[in-house]
Amino acid sequence: MAGAAAGGYGKMLRTQHAARLLMGTLVGRLPNATAALAIVLFVRAEGGSYTLAGALSAVYGVANAVGQPLLGRAVDLHGQPKVMLPSAVLAALGMTLFTVVGLHPLPLSYLAMIVAGVFTPPLEGGLRALWPSVLKSEDDLHAAYSLDAIAQELIYVVGPLIVTRLVAYWSEAGALFVLNVLGVLGALAVVTSPPSRQWRSAAREAHWLGALRSRGLLVLLGAFFFIGSALGSIAVAAVAYGDGHGGGNVASYLLSALGVGALIGGSVYGARQWSGTPEQRLRLLVAGLALGYVPLVLVPGPVTMTILATVAGVFLAPSLACAFVVVDRHAPRGTVTEAFSWLVTSFGVGAAIGTAFVGPAVQYGGARAGFWVAVGGGAAALLVLVGARRHMAHPEAHSEVVARSENDRNGAVEPGFTAGHQA
Repeated sequence: MAGAAAGGYGKMLRTQHAARLLMGTLVGRLPNATAALAIVLFVRAEGGSYTLAGALSAVYGVANAVGQPLLGRAVDLHGQPKVMLPSAVLAALGMTLFTVVGLHPLPLSYLAMIVAGVFTPPLEGGLRALWPSVLKSEDDLHAAYSLDAIAQELIYVVGPLIVTRLVAYWSEAGALFVLNVLGVLGALAVVTSPPSRQWRSAAREAHWLGALRSRGLLVLLGAFFFIGSALGSIAVAAVAYGDGHGGGNVASYLLSALGVGALIGGSVYGARQWSGTPEQRLRLLVAGLALGYVPLVLVPGPVTMTILATVAGVFLAPSLACAFVVVDRHAPRGTVTEAFSWLVTSFGVGAAIGTAFVGPAVQYGGARAGFWVAVGGGAAALLVLVGARRHMAHPEAHSEVVARSENDRNGAVEPGFTAGHQA
């Protein structure tokens, strides 16, 4: 089964432009994916406290969350190249300003974080908008959904290692600078591709709430807010743990281990078929995710802790892959792209809040207290999905044409699932 999945991934990636778009998106997202760790390390190197590091990271995260739906709507109106490349450059300039200013004057540091966050290009949502025009067969779309979820975690494996290597060979400021140059190059690779230049958004149904008028989608966004808060808190808690167990390299190992676990879980999840609805499945996956965070509060030695971090990441990519399908099923007509942007936003806001909240917890309670914040985030996400499950029981009603072209792109179903299981 796994071999068949790997063959499907290979066939999909051999499709013209597919590998370029996927790799360009991954490289372009490196600044955002590594920001939590890179900002904390830079602030600590400048003599700032964990609380200040958490606050600056939170400002960056909130600004990013605000910018994603705004830039996503601008992409819908003006196309990808006119929005994504300029925003990538502005985001890089904001982070460069931060490295030059440091922590003095502090208001300028916060302004730099706002600029860097707001103008982070919506590459993640843009890639999902491009897949239907690049991948024409249903099997390739299945593989793309699954590989997309796995790829989200790849940068969490590679990113922390890149950060710590750059810090070791250069400096914390140098790491931020290089990562943002790579981000611009990644965005450039995407927007200069023919699919990106030719892509145009579908017509939208006018409504002031847009995608947010779906109760099912609101439940999903609430759950992923808390999942984001858990991951945001783990990034800071890992740095605190590393400080007591050998330094920054240990923190990067823990964060990379989370990504490795997610890669394993996503590969297994996409390699087989499952029964039941995506909404039911998502509750089980998030339950596994929440339980996986609990052993982290034991804070054992680095080797054992790395193993526990790997286990803690196993359910993350499957939860994301399932959530992509749930978004499709619950987004109102003509709002699928906006709905994906809101998913990114809720996740980002949650990560920012978690990062800010965990700073004082780590400052006064150490790494163990930081990991307890992550446990709380996972438990809250599960409670949202279980407590509001009736709102997710009935996906948005669409005509057959709309359902196939918008909410089930090109008739695709969830990766690793048979069509018979889709409502």
